[in-house]
Amino acid sequence: MGLGLALASAVAFGGSGVAAKPLIEAGLDPLHVVWLRVAGAALVMLPLAVRHRALLRRRPGLLAGFGLLAVAGVQACYFAAISRIPVGVALLVEYLAPALVLGWVRFVQHRPVTRAAALGVVLAVGGLACVVEVWAGLGFDAIGLLLALGAACCQVGYFVLSDQGSDAGDEAPDPLGVIAYGLLVGAAVLTVVARPWNMDWAVLADTASMDGTPVAAALLLSWIVLVATVLAYVTGVVSVRRLSPQVAGVVACLEAVIATVLAWVLLGEHLSAPQLVGGAVVLVGAFIAQSSTPAKGSGEPVASGGAERELSARGTAT
Repeated sequence: MGLGLALASAVAFGGSGVAAKPLIEAGLDPLHVVWLRVAGAALVMLPLAVRHRALLRRRPGLLAGFGLLAVAGVQACYFAAISRIPVGVALLVEYLAPALVLGWVRFVQHRPVTRAAALGVVLAVGGLACVVEVWAGLGFDAIGLLLALGAACCQVGYFVLSDQGSDAGDEAPDPLGVIAYGLLVGAAVLTVVARPWNMDWAVLADTASMDGTPVAAALLLSWIVLVATVLAYVTGVVSVRRLSPQVAGVVACLEAVIATVLAWVLLGEHLSAPQLVGGAVVLVGAFIAQSSTPAKGSGEPVASGGAERELSARGTAT
């Protein structure tokens, strides 16, 4: 179940770029698209925020951290990075997050990780380099690379914060409440950064071109909000609760593969032979990392939280 949810999250996140690119080409600023995405999702999740308002008193730090890092931080840093360095380079640097998650687990939480999990990360990152064809344009820009690394660090925050409380049983914060308040915090922060009052709102009432096919801009925005944000965050956070930050992080690398395939099918951006090989390597790496999770009761080094955490996660994620 955890692996299935992680895959669903990767598919949902991977579809965001295909829907966002036509809107950007139609005249919207990238930051305005990000603000529409987060603010729209926050509005959808608002009833859940009201329902779980006790979280404001119980876990204010978690909610603020999730909103700043997992929502606003990742989006703002990534879009700022691609304004200075190639998209492929920025994406590769951002998806160093799974390796950074392993470092967090090993050196901050002082928990052992399996060699298989580490090998899965190495394969996934290497395959990702082929998917984005990082060799096609390495324009070194120190600020741009630092911004991309900032996106990677914020993505580590997404995986680590999503795992908070997974071993607390009935006292664990409800993941839907965390997501709802994270989106509200992210929307507030991005409002200051994106300044949506300067946006060309007329674009949303028109159509955008998807590989020559006109598509209603409102339909594309609905996909970005409902599927690529609400569904993506919900399935992603719950999958981390059921798996672990490091395993879910490796599976999330599939987002780049899915995004590339969707761009091939819907936008006419064809895949090269190295990209196809790289996609296969990412799949192998994700499988190795996921299959390295020991059976319940095993005393081996863990790539997930272990047997006890798996039992508690079953109750928390449902």
